[in-house]
Amino acid sequence: MGVAKAKGDEEAQPSTRVSEDELFDVLSNHRRRYAVHVMKREDAGRLEIGPMAEQIAAWENEVALSEVGYEERKRVYTALQQQHLPMMDDAGVVEFDKDRGVVEPTPALADVDLYLDVVRGKEIPWNEYYVGLSAFSLALVAGVGLDVTPFSLLPEFAWMVFIVVAFACSALAHRYYVAELELGDSEAPPELDR
Repeated sequence: MGVAKAKGDEEAQPSTRVSEDELFDVLSNHRRRYAVHVMKREDAGRLEIGPMAEQIAAWENEVALSEVGYEERKRVYTALQQQHLPMMDDAGVVEFDKDRGVVEPTPALADVDLYLDVVRGKEIPWNEYYVGLSAFSLALVAGVGLDVTPFSLLPEFAWMVFIVVAFACSALAHRYYVAELELGDSEAPPELDR
């Protein structure tokens, strides 16, 4: 886990920042994303690996928690204990006590308000959408400024309101979309809700 030491401090303080590379490494595996989701959803501090592994196994196998079998749970438990939680501990996202089988979120995990902006099928990425909306708005302003028909049919103020409303509605839609993808804010991880 990374530590930050202030000048003159004898005692190292845990870092509350995780580098982007470490964060992407942590979130590159679905089991680690599921673990983050469980910890952010529970918001309970220390968690035992057993219940975490059982919940993750239920999500992976698309079954109810009560239907998770011993082998499914054990497979996830072993992977969490030997690979995923130690990696998350090294990155500074959690504190993992392998001997006691407990994991505790760090302040760095609490600061991770992450969403997965996954583009599927024929969706347009939000950054491209906003570039297009800006280009459209610029063309609209140019048309109004040059007094070109049909832009001259409405007052300039109406076109300004139209542009502001278009951006406001887009921002609200984007915020709603992002809120659905945040880890820990729903019962199941965002990638399973779709």
